[in-house]
Formats: sequence, structure tokens, C-alpha cells
Amino acid sequence: MTEKKYQTDVVIIGAGLAGIVAAIELLDHGKKVILFDRDTEENMGGLARESFGGITMIDTPHQRKNSIKDSADLAFNDWVTFGEIPESEVTPRKWIREYVNRSYEDIYLWLNKRAVKFFPVVHWVERGLFVPGNSVPRFHMVWGTGYYLIEALKNHLKSHPKRANLQILFNHSVENIIFNNGTATGVLVKNELAKTSVEANCEAVIVASGGYCGGDLKMLRDNWYKPWGKAPEVILNGAHKYADGKMHEIVKNVGGKLTHLDKQWNYAAGVHHPKPKKNLHGLSLVPPKSALWFNYQGKRLGPTPLITAFDTRYLVERVAAEKKQYSWQILNWKIAKKELAVSGAEYNDAIKNRNFLAFIKSVLLGNNKLVKDLTSTCKDFIVANSIDELVKKMNALTGENDVDRELLTSEIRKYDENIGRGKKFHNDDQLRRIAHVREYRGDRVRTCAFQKIEDRGAMPLIAIREFILARKSLGGLMTDLESRVLDGNEKPINGLFAVGEAAGFGGGGIHGLRSLEGTFLGSCVLTARIAAKAIAKS
Repeated sequence: MTEKKYQTDVVIIGAGLAGIVAAIELLDHGKKVILFDRDTEENMGGLARESFGGITMIDTPHQRKNSIKDSADLAFNDWVTFGEIPESEVTPRKWIREYVNRSYEDIYLWLNKRAVKFFPVVHWVERGLFVPGNSVPRFHMVWGTGYYLIEALKNHLKSHPKRANLQILFNHSVENIIFNNGTATGVLVKNELAKTSVEANCEAVIVASGGYCGGDLKMLRDNWYKPWGKAPEVILNGAHKYADGKMHEIVKNVGGKLTHLDKQWNYAAGVHHPKPKKNLHGLSLVPPKSALWFNYQGKRLGPTPLITAFDTRYLVERVAAEKKQYSWQILNWKIAKKELAVSGAEYNDAIKNRNFLAFIKSVLLGNNKLVKDLTSTCKDFIVANSIDELVKKMNALTGENDVDRELLTSEIRKYDENIGRGKKFHNDDQLRRIAHVREYRGDRVRTCAFQKIEDRGAMPLIAIREFILARKSLGGLMTDLESRVLDGNEKPINGLFAVGEAAGFGGGGIHGLRSLEGTFLGSCVLTARIAAKAIAKS
């Protein structure tokens, strides 16, 4: 029995980044909005709140100031090439064109006008390995991380001239969508605290509930990319706890089309969170480029050495191909303090708090605080003063004798000897890519200059046990270029819209196999604004 009823113009399901942006845009157009979210008020903003806050944008003032020549055509070609998106994928390719053409005006300028500022140096990620990626740097990091991105937009909502037109109801879980004559006209909702039923009637419904890679990871495992075989036994959870695919199933049951569910964006360098808030809670490390990456036996992963900033998907694929689907990174303290980072707001206080002096200090002197914190609190970090001691501790951690001391020692010393012969004689692909990375000033200050592993002046040694970490689902509800949900015949369902990760970030699969990175938050902003404008226009 429904115990409370609401009437509004638009219902938004999910108060993450996409939901917040849609609400702002709708208020700008004079619409009345109810925003339902399953989580508590303090967690408003979802996964974006916890993120690093990087956004891919094209031909921006930041790029121009860094002498980066970019264009929509170049970005489009990079995107479809890296994602391996064929011409037959008509809708995703149209969404990509929308993104690259509109990122400056509809994302950069829109956020800038709402007090969101960006770090002066544009980062260069996903450069491509076997498949070309970002031709130029495009990753604009929010000054304040994803935490400040959400805070700035929340503050804008609170002070909006039409704030009276907005209701936000937390701890409310949408159970179904109401239809009348084939049009979405409301939702049935459960108040999780009062254990009561709520009905909200409206003219349009926007699904902004996120992806399906969180929760108990069942949906992720069910849709694991089949060519990779069986999903790893241990997958850490780096997604939002409510990103469980519940709304995907609800929309599917009312006729919505799901597509590209086997496309996921996971990370290879996940470690157990020292203070977990959910089952298998993981942290996503930014893997040090100067560390060596090994399989469970102590064999260097290859034949192409694993190194971040080129092809995140390949890292996951390579680890998943091993008999035991986890890996080790071996480095020393000198490398760790200069290169080790955690992807997200939580472990980046200087950036999160927008403390420029503290940030510069960590860049110039190294982030000893982070290394000390992780080595003392995270069970996946091991510290030792020799390779022999390191191997003993690695095997003790797993309870197996998998790591071969002679093999690991040989691999490390071959690499170090290569460095010792001098730059003219470097003949290791990891060293070649480090040289390439250091050519760009945005990476040079955070990347060691050909640092040996077994270096007495850089001790102690560190081993990091790393697992594949679930993060984002690249597939989702298929939408047209107005963010309207499409049915099985790819026709719009009246009154029903999907945005952000729920819509596969646009069209149900804008990314294909790979992301250029930074396109997730950007797609949340763009798809949400498009949906809100379409509703206002109609």
C-alpha cells in the first residue's frame, strides 16, 4: 500500500554526478524535480565524489597554455580506434561525436561557471600500446579531486534561485517505474528508513543510478568478457556499493534495451582497503611506472612489460590470463615516494584540500606520508631489506611457496644490469616507455630517471600484491542522442531517460573495449545535460 504520494515534473533516480547535473539543468529551465537516492545524504555524489576527478576535454585553454594542439576530429579518431568501435556501431559513434564536439562548451565552460577549476597541467593517460590511444594529453584534473567537483555542484544546487522546486529524498530505493499509455509517468519507491512505500508521479523519469560493477559483483562476473575465460576468484570492489544493476533490471523489465554488458573498465592494481566499508573493498593504485610487474611465481609479466599510462585494459587482460589471477609489483622506497599514488580523493589530501604548497612539496620531495601509511596499514604491502627476505614475506602472505627466489632475483638483476649499461644501451621496452613518458613535463616530475630496483641507496624494497579491481561498467541502457531509453526495436520509450553510467555513459556503450580515461565524469555531465534539455524542450 502506498503511504505517501508526490507530484512533480521530473523524477531523477540517483544523486551521483549525473543526477546532480540533471537536477541543476532542470532547475535552470524552471522544472520541479524530485531526486531519489538509496544512500545517505553525506554520501551524495556517489562514486564521482571518491574519484580523482579527471575529465577528458578537447581544445581547452589549459591545453593551449601547455602548447597542446588538439581537435574534435583527432579526438574522435583516437576514441574509435582505441575502443575498436566499428562503423556498424552507429549510436555509440554518434555519441562520441557529440562528446568531442561539445566537451569544451557543455562540460568545461559549464563546470567552470559553477566554480569547478582544473589543475594547470593536463595529464597524458592511455597513450595506447598495441592500439593507438590519446595522441595528446586531455585528462584535466579537477583542482580538489572528485570530492570538490561534487561539493561545488552541491553548493550550486543549494543556492540555486529555483531551489524551492527541488526535493532530495535519501534512503529511498526505487522499486518500479509507473507507465500510463506507454509513457513513463512515475515511480514506486521504498523508504528504507521508515519501511514505507512512496509513489511519485511526473512527466518524465531520468535513470541516473550508476552501473552494475558494485554490489556483490555477481552481475560483473555474469558478464565477464568471455574471451578472457573465467573471472578471477578474487576481485576487489572499487565501485559504488549501490552500483548493483538493480535499475538495469527494472528498466529491462519495462522494455528497455541493455547492450554491451560484457564491456567493463576494471583496474589491475587493486589492493585491500585498510579501513573497508564494504565486502572486498579495494583501493585502486596508480601503479609506479618504474616498478617491475610479476606474476604469482615471480616471473616478470610480458612478453611486453606491464606499465601504466598506456593501456589499462591490457594490464587487466594480462593478469587475468595467469593461472592465479593476481600479481606483484616490486619496487623500492625511492620509487614509491616519487611515483606511488592512489586513484581517488581519499588518499590525496593536498589536492583534495586544494593546498598547492603541500602538493608541490610532495612532488619535489616525494610522498613519504602516503608510502608510510600504506606500508603500515595495507596487508598487501611488504617491506624488506633484501630480495631473499622479500620472497619469504611474499610467500608467507599468500600461504603458498609460489614465488621462486632464484627466478625473481634473476628478473630483477637483468633489469638493473640493463639500466647500468647506460641510456645508450637500454634494450628493455619498459625503459623505452619510461624515456617516452619523461619527455612530457607533466610526467617527468613524477617519474624516476631509470631507477634500479636493487639499489642500496634506495632501500628498503617493497612488494605490492595486486588484484583486479572492479570499477565501471561500459555497457548499459541503450539511449538515443536525447538520452531517451530505447526499447528492443531501438525506438524511444516515452518519458524515460537514462544518463551517466546507467546508459553506458551514452548510447549504451560509448567506449567500446577501452576508455581514453576521463571520459566517464565528462559523459555523466554531457548525457545529463542533454536529457534535461530534451525534457525542458518537450
